[in-house]
Amino acid sequence: MDMVYMVVIFALHSSLEPEQAAKESLMLQIANASQMVKLEKDPDAAFALVIDGKALTFALEDDMKHMFLNLAVECASVICCRVSPRQKALVTRLVKEGLGKTTLAVGDGANDVGMIQEADIGVGISGVEGMQAVMASDFSISQFRFLERLLVVHGHWCYKRIAQMICYFFYKNITFGLTIFYFEAFAGFSGQSVYDDWFMLLFNVVLTSLPVISLGVFEQDVSAEICLQFPALYQQGPNNLFFDWYRILGWMANGLYSSLAIFFLNICIFYDQAIRSGGQTADMASVGTTMFSCIIWAVNIQIALTMSHFTWIQHLFVWGSIGTWYVFIITYGMALKSRDNFQIMTEVLGPAPIYWAATLLVTAACNIPYLIHISYQRSCNPLDHHVIQEIKYLRKDVEDETMWKRERSKARQRTKIGFTARVDAKIKQLKGRLHKKSPSLTIHTVA
Repeated sequence: MDMVYMVVIFALHSSLEPEQAAKESLMLQIANASQMVKLEKDPDAAFALVIDGKALTFALEDDMKHMFLNLAVECASVICCRVSPRQKALVTRLVKEGLGKTTLAVGDGANDVGMIQEADIGVGISGVEGMQAVMASDFSISQFRFLERLLVVHGHWCYKRIAQMICYFFYKNITFGLTIFYFEAFAGFSGQSVYDDWFMLLFNVVLTSLPVISLGVFEQDVSAEICLQFPALYQQGPNNLFFDWYRILGWMANGLYSSLAIFFLNICIFYDQAIRSGGQTADMASVGTTMFSCIIWAVNIQIALTMSHFTWIQHLFVWGSIGTWYVFIITYGMALKSRDNFQIMTEVLGPAPIYWAATLLVTAACNIPYLIHISYQRSCNPLDHHVIQEIKYLRKDVEDETMWKRERSKARQRTKIGFTARVDAKIKQLKGRLHKKSPSLTIHTVA
């Protein structure tokens, strides 16, 4: 039978100098408890800390709060009972500022408002105690049991969506912006732009915006059921797996490479090649339009390769953005104000095989490195969701039920987010000798 040792800290009172006596007693209890935790040699040992509101009043003072925090973080669970709304907020602030971690507070009544507002993320539960907590929170749920789905499912999805969306923004704007800089250097910094003004205006507003929205709204690396079956996937967020400097710099390097490939391959292809049947070579407008076509293709293919979950909406946004570019350039080319781009697609680039060959070649050159990287990662160093995706794709969860259960059990082992019944994280029995009880420290054993 598993056993949990609870460290109960309470304030003692004396007829002489009650506050000073209680404070000294509390400090001694915290010191003894910290020593007991440090002397425990069993790596699977777990401690639960219980402290009442009266003791918490002294524990939150400046000369003691860091001792209390150091003890609290060593425990698997900390229970603060009979505390005031202000104390709830102060405990939240202590953890947030002392550890530098993202904090989440859950409450269902008016006495939880301060705690919810102090935390980085506030979750309000609507119920019999009114709607004050809901009105002050960032997220609202109707029952406490929905907190699991909010964190494990939507928390995992939202972290990955936002991280990938921001990294992709870096990539596509570096890819687009650096080609303008390269041309300025190539043209001796004359101030002449290689792209038409309308091209630059529509790039972020129309031609690449909807795929990014679909990535940030609909992306799912695994389904909701898989997130609940494999709670360890949630650790990708606290570990900042998709938004660390390695990932950000990798996407920026990908954008740098793509910009180099788009500019210099097009310059080499069109430098002295005939683009029309009459032998005329490409002018600046033809090269600029071809380069812009390559950018539209490359960045939209890149986001398609990044997505793990496709619906008809993603297909419409990605391929529709590419189609919108051609609809625009044909329509714009019919207007007299298009100047150098007049009929450029219907009369110049469209009939020229070199334009389509260059677009295909440059787009492939831009995306092949990413394909190589993701193939290598999935084969040699797969992440948790890669393994699960392969299992589901190959239907091994149906064909090999034993293997599927084994992988699920691994994902339910103890993690840094705590010990929860949902992930079946059981606390093992303490094997070390019982520490001698002191008059200032109360230890309860719960079977």
